[in-house]
Amino acid sequence: QVQVIESGGGLVQAGGSLRLSCVASGRTFRNYSMAWFRQTPGKEREFVAVVNWAGKRYADSVQGRFTISRDNGKNTLYLQMDSLKPEDTAVYYCAADNNPYKSGPQSSDFRSWGQGTQVTVSS
Repeated sequence: QVQVIESGGGLVQAGGSLRLSCVASGRTFRNYSMAWFRQTPGKEREFVAVVNWAGKRYADSVQGRFTISRDNGKNTLYLQMDSLKPEDTAVYYCAADNNPYKSGPQSSDFRSWGQGTQVTVSS
């Protein structure tokens, strides 16, 4: 089972930027499908972005503002978040699966999850 640990959350003003990081265990990181999801209280976990062997895909709500990337040499996934809005406030989760073609948007597509990191965007 892959283990993932997120970092990089915090408080930022609307229009600002944050970069989230996610370090994964395992020797075959380059083969993993990696994704970001987010969740607010009382709502289901929401797909944000995914990167896998097929490429990258984003939720409509973050397209053009967020960028997902990975560094296979460092076993690390990133989410660069620009032009942040108050509605981006959520706990952000990193997800991994050793199937290289998992793409969401269902959270059940991914078997490994981090503990989450809080992102708060003030207006």
